[in-house]
Amino acid sequence: MADTYVGSIDQGTTGTRFMVFDHSGQVVANAYEKHEQIYPEPGWVEHDPLEIWENTQEVVRRGLDEGGLEASQLEALGITNQRETTVVWDKETGKPVHNALVWQDRRTTDRVEEIQEAGKVEEIREKTGLECDAYFSATKTEWILQNAEPLKMQASRGEDLKDRAEAGELLMGTIDAWLIYNLTGNHITDVTNASRTMLYNIRDLEWDDELLDEFGVPESMVPEVRPSSDEEYYGTTDPDGFLGEEIPVAGALGDQQAALFGQTCFDEGDAKNTYGTGSFYLMNTGTEAVKSDHGLLTTIGFQMSGEPVQYALEGAIFITGAAIEWLEDVDLINNAAQTAELARSVDSTDGVYMVPAFTGLGAPHWDGRARGTIVGMTRGTRKEHIVRATLESIAYQTRDVAEAMEADSGVETTTLRVDGGAVKNNFLCQLQSDIIQTDIARPEVDETTALGSAYAAGLAVGYWDTVDELRDNWQVDREFSPEKDADEVDKLYSRWDDAVDRSLDWAKED
Repeated sequence: MADTYVGSIDQGTTGTRFMVFDHSGQVVANAYEKHEQIYPEPGWVEHDPLEIWENTQEVVRRGLDEGGLEASQLEALGITNQRETTVVWDKETGKPVHNALVWQDRRTTDRVEEIQEAGKVEEIREKTGLECDAYFSATKTEWILQNAEPLKMQASRGEDLKDRAEAGELLMGTIDAWLIYNLTGNHITDVTNASRTMLYNIRDLEWDDELLDEFGVPESMVPEVRPSSDEEYYGTTDPDGFLGEEIPVAGALGDQQAALFGQTCFDEGDAKNTYGTGSFYLMNTGTEAVKSDHGLLTTIGFQMSGEPVQYALEGAIFITGAAIEWLEDVDLINNAAQTAELARSVDSTDGVYMVPAFTGLGAPHWDGRARGTIVGMTRGTRKEHIVRATLESIAYQTRDVAEAMEADSGVETTTLRVDGGAVKNNFLCQLQSDIIQTDIARPEVDETTALGSAYAAGLAVGYWDTVDELRDNWQVDREFSPEKDADEVDKLYSRWDDAVDRSLDWAKED
C-alpha cells in the first residue's frame, strides 16, 4: 500500500503554495505560484479571486506531479490563508462580483473614522477583540455592496448588490471560505477566520446581529462557522473535479493562527512571530479571551473538534517583509538575500530610521493615516544604511509588540519561536534577538503556516492521534541569543519612537 500524506493549501498575500507533509512533519512536495497585486488607487490593494482559485488548482496538481504522488495518497486537505481579505460572490454562479479587497487595503479609512466619531469603538472591541480598522472584513464587505458594479446577469437579477445581498443571492467570506466553497461547494469558514471579520462575537461564538446590521451585511451572506480542526469535515473534493478524488477538507486556520498551531504553541503562554509580508506576533492565552490595554488584538487562536476555543493575543504589524520587497522595487537591492550582506557592511545606520508605514501602522499604534518615513539622512547616507535601517525597522516593530504583549499578559517571553520567509536571514534573526533581548528559536520546518493547517486537517481525520505527536515533530534549526548590551539597544530603540511619531497622521485628506 502506498504511503499516505496530508496536503496544505497556503493561500498568501503574494502567492499560493501547496505543500504535502508526512507523519514526521517533513515536506514531501512543494509548489508555488504568485498572483497579481492590483493597486487601483493609492492605498487600495486588490486580488483577483478567480486567479487565486486557478493558481490553487495549478499548484496542487504541480506539487503532486513533481513529488511523484497521486491525489489518492492524500488523507486530508487543510487550508491556511491571508486573513481579512474579503470576497463577495454570486451564490448561483460562484462568480465574484468584484476583486477581493486585500487586508492591506485602506479605502474604508473614512468609514472607520465615522465609527470612531460615533463612539462605537469600545463596543466593537468588546465583542470582537479587534480595533476598529479598515484592516478587517466588515467595512470591506460594506464597500463592495455599496460601490462595486453589479454583475451583468439575467434581467431578473439586475438590481443593485445590496438588494441582491438582502435577497440571499450573494455570499461573502475570507479566502478560506472562497477556497472551501470552490473545493467542496459548501459555504464554511473556521473560527479563527470568522474572528477577523469584525462581524463575529468571539465570546458568544456567533455572528453578531448588531454588527451585521451596522455594516449592512445580511446574515444569509456569512458562512457557517466550524472548528479549525473538524472531525465532521467541511466537505470533500469533487471526485469529478480537478483532483479526480474525494478528499476530506477538514482543517482551516487564518495564516497566523496556522503558524501558532504549526509551531505547536498549544499551551497558555506559548508565543511565536511570523515574518511574512507583515509580521504577526501571537501568544496563546488559553481558554480566556484576555483584553488588551496596550493596542493588541484579542483573537481566537484555534479550536479542535469537541474542545473549547483557545484564545490568543496578537500584535499585527502590517509591513515587514513587504519593506524588503520595496527595497527591491526601488532598485536598492537585487534580491532579498542581498540585505544581510549590505546591512553587515556598515556598523550602524548612522542615525537613519525607516518606518515602513506604507499602509498605515498596526499594533500597537493603530494609525491608518501613518505613512512610510525615512528620517535622519545626511549627505553621507548610503543605500547600505537604508537597507540596514529597513531590517532594524522589522526588529523595532516586533519589540513594540513584544513589550505590549508582556504588559497585557503578565508573561515574560524567554524564547520567541519564529517562522516565515525572512527568518532565513541569520542577520535579521540575530538583530531581532538583540533588539528584544530575548532568545530566538528557528524551527527546521519554517513554513509553519502550511504545516499548521496540515496538522489541523490531519488530526481531524486521525492521521495524527494527539498534539503530543506534533510536539515531538518540532525541531530547532538554530537558536540566537542577545549579543548586544541592553543599554545600547534601549538607546537606539528610544529614537525609534521619535521616528514613528513623525510618520503618524501623514495621509491627510485634500
